Amino acid sequence: MDSVIYKTYIDILHSELIPAMGCTEPIAIALTAATAKSHFKGGRIESVDVAVSGNIIKNVKSVMVPGTGGLRGIPAATAAGIVAGHPERELEVLEGMTDSEKAAIAEFINNVPINITESVSEFILDIGITVNGDSHSTYVRTAQHHTGLCLIVVDGVTVFSKEIEQNAGDIDHSALSIENIIEFADCADIDDVKELLDRQITYNTAIAEEGLKGRYGAAIGRTLLMSYGDTVHNRAKAWSAAGSDARMNGCEMPVIINSGSGNQGITASLPVIVYAKEMRVSSDKLYRALLVSNLTTIHLKTGIGCLSAYCGAISAGCGAAAGVMYLHGGGYEEISHTVVNALAINSGVVCDGAKASCAAKIASAVESGLLGMQMYMHGKEFYSGDGIVAGSVEATIKNVGKLAQNGMAETDREIIRIMLKN
Repeated sequence: MDSVIYKTYIDILHSELIPAMGCTEPIAIALTAATAKSHFKGGRIESVDVAVSGNIIKNVKSVMVPGTGGLRGIPAATAAGIVAGHPERELEVLEGMTDSEKAAIAEFINNVPINITESVSEFILDIGITVNGDSHSTYVRTAQHHTGLCLIVVDGVTVFSKEIEQNAGDIDHSALSIENIIEFADCADIDDVKELLDRQITYNTAIAEEGLKGRYGAAIGRTLLMSYGDTVHNRAKAWSAAGSDARMNGCEMPVIINSGSGNQGITASLPVIVYAKEMRVSSDKLYRALLVSNLTTIHLKTGIGCLSAYCGAISAGCGAAAGVMYLHGGGYEEISHTVVNALAINSGVVCDGAKASCAAKIASAVESGLLGMQMYMHGKEFYSGDGIVAGSVEATIKNVGKLAQNGMAETDREIIRIMLKN
């Protein structure tokens, strides 16, 4: 494999597969708020101004912020970051919160005005937080991706400024293709990715186990197991859903995210892990299958963007199915048809924010991915001209990107308008 492409793929994996505790949008708010607090020169904070893009409002409104005792929304995320945040921990900014800090978060919300407005921004992900008090103010902006700190202004003086990056780490994703992803998975030196993938296996399996035994949200994972049994097909859906059950409903365990999303990280990895255990494949085969699933998910999400009206779990479900097909010995042809079939089945599922029902959408995404795989294994497929399906897997992926970014732009705005009324 070309050495430049190989290194790019390694860099993409290291920039995308990172730990996060809690849903990444409220955590990005908490990180921005914690950064503002760390640079604030005043004593008592008298008010906080929060200006966020519509997609941030959508994805923070209904999800629990970990460590806050079940609090939801932008005020909770902002207060948690200011009171208990450790910005050096990035998307684990709220890790290690003490009981006294948890109590102080509710007190802060009750006593300090947090003024929230929707920003007019060219970026789907945009967070600007100003902390005011004692004649001092600090403004911090995060844009384009969840750790995309780009501006810090202290008492009117810019102390940090950075050009807004297109992707995390500003790594070019244009080299991603299904053909190259499979070649990379086949030839990768596992030592280059082992630590990264071991962490994904450990973290995401642990939160799925927690979701299955705990009382989180609508308990979609446990419901699937109770209703449809212990087949590997059902476990792949149930474990993925259970991880989301826990994560969307206040669990303080970290996950390894994919394309800025914990739910996508869970969905891209757990079905592959479940199938690998059932099939008793070697650890080497599991690692390579996870490379396929993770990179396919990232490839699909690159054309869509980190936030949109298009449910990101659909992309991750396709990625998972690609990884499972790889476990079955599939190569370029088999994996390409699996991805195309899966995209034809479920594309267009809307994202109406992060919340308990994401677990059910994850189950649906995994189901469509596995159905796409089974279709090809039984000699069935969708053809060019069947809806958004084009003449190749890459052309179909581009069509999905156009659908999500362009075609569903007004859908996204209408979803936000509806949610703001509820």
